Amino acid sequence: MAGSERVADTAPTASARSTAPDAVKILIAGGFGVGKTTMVGSVSEIAPLRTEEPLTTAGLGVDDLAGIEEKRATTVALDFGRISIGRDLVLYLFGTPGQQRFWFMWNDLAIGALGAVVLVDVRRPESSFAAIDFFERRGIPFVVAVNGFHGRHPYPAAEIREALALPEHVQVLLCDARERASSRDVLIALIDQLIDAATGAAAS
Repeated sequence: MAGSERVADTAPTASARSTAPDAVKILIAGGFGVGKTTMVGSVSEIAPLRTEEPLTTAGLGVDDLAGIEEKRATTVALDFGRISIGRDLVLYLFGTPGQQRFWFMWNDLAIGALGAVVLVDVRRPESSFAAIDFFERRGIPFVVAVNGFHGRHPYPAAEIREALALPEHVQVLLCDARERASSRDVLIALIDQLIDAATGAAAS
């Protein structure tokens, strides 16, 4: 009897269960070296899980380092982080590998994802075309975040939209993946977009 009382005392109440935050899976995607690992690391409230390995001679002629010659490591599986948006929402962030030989993993990582951030490096915008096409084909909502390397944004959002041939409903945001506040603003913009879409679908 005493044992059953202890179990009852420790069981979560209905009130406690109802206040558990909602969890949402978000992908951080883009080309090789655009700053995906940096963004996950800058915004995550836990120590991010990283699967980076040093670049080796095996990647010569395979990985395009034009414009990012200083890069010394690369993600070979995924990056993982978590951030709470208020008390009611937790985002689980999955950074995808950028090299073409690891794209086969994107399908598995996309399972259960409600939205995505496509990071773009304006020095190499073509490196993110594959990610944009991936989410468009699968109908996964996404925003485009232009990572200002060294804090610089030489082109306005409208010009980048035109260069990437993005439809009007896709948000183009200027950001700095090194800065927590900047990365968080990108995620909030995506969540607001998802909420607006869900509200509109429910009303129709």
